[in-house]
Amino acid sequence: MKALPKKEGQIMEFKASFDNDAIETLVAFSNAKGGTIYLGATDKGKVQGITLAKESIQKWVNEIKTKTNPQIIPDTEVLTIGGKTILALSVPEYPIKPVSTRGKYFKRVVNSNHLLSIEEIANEHLKTINSSWDFYVDPNHSESDLSKRKITKFVNKIKQNNGIKQAELSNEKILNKMEFFRNGKITFGAYLLFVKDYCAISDVQVGRFKSDITIIDSISLNSDLFQEVDDIIAFIRKHLKIEYIITGEPQRTERFDYPLDAIREVVINMIVHRDYRDSSASIIKIFDNRIEFYNPGKLYGGITVQDLLSGNYVSKSRNKLIARAFKEAGVIERYGSGIMRICKICKEYGVRKPDFYEISNGFQVILYNEKVDQKGGMATREKSLVKNNVENVTENVTENVTENVTENREKKILSLIVRNKNISTTQIAEKMSVTRMTIHRDLEKLKSKGLIERIGPAKGGYWRLL
Repeated sequence: MKALPKKEGQIMEFKASFDNDAIETLVAFSNAKGGTIYLGATDKGKVQGITLAKESIQKWVNEIKTKTNPQIIPDTEVLTIGGKTILALSVPEYPIKPVSTRGKYFKRVVNSNHLLSIEEIANEHLKTINSSWDFYVDPNHSESDLSKRKITKFVNKIKQNNGIKQAELSNEKILNKMEFFRNGKITFGAYLLFVKDYCAISDVQVGRFKSDITIIDSISLNSDLFQEVDDIIAFIRKHLKIEYIITGEPQRTERFDYPLDAIREVVINMIVHRDYRDSSASIIKIFDNRIEFYNPGKLYGGITVQDLLSGNYVSKSRNKLIARAFKEAGVIERYGSGIMRICKICKEYGVRKPDFYEISNGFQVILYNEKVDQKGGMATREKSLVKNNVENVTENVTENVTENVTENREKKILSLIVRNKNISTTQIAEKMSVTRMTIHRDLEKLKSKGLIERIGPAKGGYWRLL
């Protein structure tokens, strides 16, 4: 070897001498992707050499063995670079994690050693045995805390999705096969999925905000996970704005200001991938221009936000049992593509790209209702609707919208609103050559008949056809 690598990184570190820090680095490598320490070099990679006595290498290897659990034994190689001696200590990724030294657990992250928290230690162990927290027995609850009706409904969905006849497999066999029960006791996953009444660890808070501190509506959920998905989506949908697009056909088209498919995808991902060991609640805040979704638990398995957006990652589930239950019930179509699918849905719907963050030991998704057009100006979809439909709307406004309107002036007002939902009272009056007060009275009549409503203030608001 003529020269050392240029800099430290994920699988390499320089050390001037052998000490406890070197052992911590070898442990960190073992808990990640493996790596090599070069003894006899500064942290900048400058070769200064190391003095090796006759028994030095064996002594250090024995010290590493005695100070690690499970014991790790590094490969050793003596190198000569520029006439100076370097010792390379290398370890592979350890198959049984996590490895510790003197009661502490480290993992290599980029170019430094990260001290693992209790939660991270547990996650490393669960990943090693190809399991997850929700497979473990719940010591605080029993089968009497589960709803038989919910279990039967779930099992029937599985049978239907897999073409299983009712008599072929009993509920008990299916539940045991999926490992909802272990040694006659329920798992955490079973409790979360089929809890009979109140569930203390599935807390979700949803609110409709007019400002950062003003709440106008809210719900608090502590039910089974399947029910929470339905209740969350129903509450959000209740607070979405709807545009009615008139095409001249017998039925009008509805367009929500957010894509419902994206909302559903976010909510399902929240419920399935949340860290239920964290005492914090999942929180959803609905504002006028955005919806914020916050979930306890950062991204799982070392995945970064950049990995998610690029699709360059292997999907790993924090709650394997819960994820499998949602998949078998037909709620999840496929694993690991949720974020990419959310972005694709928003793009096709013509709204601003969502944002994704890791914050406060959790993960946040923000959906926006702002319409976008890659070429600027009005969204392409909206342009198309106006171009294709405005003539038909004008011709058919009496037949499709104004069935109860008898005054010719009111019909003309509706036609103007169809063409421009942001039109003001003054502008309508000018176009129809009447006073502003006359138009004001006509608009009040139309509102009382349930044909239109005003959304927002006089300035900055708009008209909505009902």
